[in-house]
Amino acid sequence: MLCASCGHPGVQLRRVTRSSGQGSSLLVIENIPMWWCPHCGESYFSAQTLHEIERIKALRKSVAVNRSVPVAVFQEAHAQPGAPRDASR
Repeated sequence: MLCASCGHPGVQLRRVTRSSGQGSSLLVIENIPMWWCPHCGESYFSAQTLHEIERIKALRKSVAVNRSVPVAVFQEAHAQPGAPRDASR
């Protein structure tokens, strides 16, 4: 399969986990098929996959299973010394 971004062959199908929302409205969707190009690094979902993600989000109460998971918050003070700082600040 050719990459939709760079046109090179070799696009690979990967399975990923994505989250939507935050706090009590957080939804985690596992095993989502995502196309990834090893040449340019671009990744994308098919239209069918995007529709299914939206369906899952709309029906979350009937299709999602509650799980308890640990959650960590990134803190700038704990970033690695010498690492480049975020230029957007």
